[in-house]
Amino acid sequence: MIEAAGVSERGRSTGSGRLVTGVAWAVLLLGLWLWGSEVTDVRHGTSAPATGGAAPTTGDMAAAGRPAAAELPPAAAPLGGARPRRLDIPSLGVQAPVMARGLDGRGAIDPPPYAGAGAVGWYAAGARPGAAGAALFVGHVDTEDRPAVFHRLGTVPVGATVRVFRDDGTVAEFTVDDVRVVGRDRFDARQAYGVRQSGRAELRLVTCGGTFDEDSGTYSANVIVSAYLTGTGL
Repeated sequence: MIEAAGVSERGRSTGSGRLVTGVAWAVLLLGLWLWGSEVTDVRHGTSAPATGGAAPTTGDMAAAGRPAAAELPPAAAPLGGARPRRLDIPSLGVQAPVMARGLDGRGAIDPPPYAGAGAVGWYAAGARPGAAGAALFVGHVDTEDRPAVFHRLGTVPVGATVRVFRDDGTVAEFTVDDVRVVGRDRFDARQAYGVRQSGRAELRLVTCGGTFDEDSGTYSANVIVSAYLTGTGL
């Protein structure tokens, strides 16, 4: 299940897994609205720089895995806008096909189907991974009977590599610079989804986190992993 904002609701009575509700996904809808309004350059103390140590966390944006002084590589120049085909996170053993996703009739992101819980959804109307901007990937954390592709996303370490295999034959290599568990009660969409530094190619990997409420079928928070482009491969 993905418990961040903007994926369409599916009823639990179908037996297709734990569900993403409209309430949970409203946060991401706000983030997408901010992208469309070009409110994207986030320069707050909660964002980590491209090199050097990460800054302290504020508010309810709780850092899940940042060391006090992570030495990170410099950002690479953005690439052309190729479409993603596969997402790899070697430290988690993730090798996932990427499905382009759009919005449903309610204006929420349509997630990968539960039959494809091992796949990752890419918001195709947003930035392309490797190009300038913040590309958004969403994935289920679980179903009713098994873990899903982003089950361990919140444990990825700062400094870890994320690779996106693209349809032009290139591999965009990103470095994780921030891991947060973000409560939905006091959510700042600009900090979560906005571009951290103008001109960079960035990623946001999003799934659910916090505690699961059986009555409402929702999680209390979102796990948001941020990364930026640091290299390319073929």
